[in-house]
Amino acid sequence: MNFCEKLRAALQSRPPKIENENDYFSSAVLIPLVNYKGELRVLFEVRSSMLSWQPGEICFPGGHIEQEDCNPLAAAIRETSEEIGVPQELIHPIGAIDYIVSPIGVILYPYVGFIERAGAVQPSCDEVGRIFSVPLDYLLAAEPLTGRMELATRPLGDFPFHLMPDTYPQGWKRRTEYEVLFYQYKEHVIWGLTAKVLHKFLQVCKEIKD
Repeated sequence: MNFCEKLRAALQSRPPKIENENDYFSSAVLIPLVNYKGELRVLFEVRSSMLSWQPGEICFPGGHIEQEDCNPLAAAIRETSEEIGVPQELIHPIGAIDYIVSPIGVILYPYVGFIERAGAVQPSCDEVGRIFSVPLDYLLAAEPLTGRMELATRPLGDFPFHLMPDTYPQGWKRRTEYEVLFYQYKEHVIWGLTAKVLHKFLQVCKEIKD
C-alpha cells in the first residue's frame, strides 16, 4: 500500500469535525410554541438581572451543551425544562432549523418544540426574570429593523511581530461586518442571535403558508 492509499484509509476512518470547536461556546436553544386561548404563540424569556452574562436580555430557553447530553436536542430540552419549569415529557420536539456559527464565538443549535400545557410554565427565579409570549401571526407580519456590527482583532503582547512583515498592523484590524436584526413587540426588543434564530424560523413558517 503506497502513502496515498494509507492516507485515504486514515481519512476515511475519521469523520471530519470542527477542529477548533472548543474555542466556541456550543449552545442549544428551543423555540417554544404554546397554544394560548386558541392562538399559537412563541414563548420568550427575559434573562434574570442577577446573571453575569447578558442580564435582562430576551432569549429563547436553552444553554450550554453538557457532556451528559446525548445530542444538542437533548440539551435544548433539558435546559428548557430547567429554565421554565416544564416537565420534559410536556416538551414535544418538532424539528431543527439551520445551525448558526456566530462571529462572536458561539455555535448555536436551534430547535422548534411545542409546550403541551402553557399553564405548566413556572420560570426558574435564578435564571429567568419573566416570560412573555408573542402571537405567531404578529411575528409573521412583522419586518425586523436591521443594524450592522463591525468585528476587529488586534495582536496581544506575546505576538511575534519580528516574524511578520514591517507593514503588519500592530493595532486594531477590521475583519468583517455582520447584520443584527431587531424585532419589537410592545415594550420588548428581541435582537441579536435570538432575533437571527427567530428570523430563520419565520422564514420556514412563511414557506409553509405559501
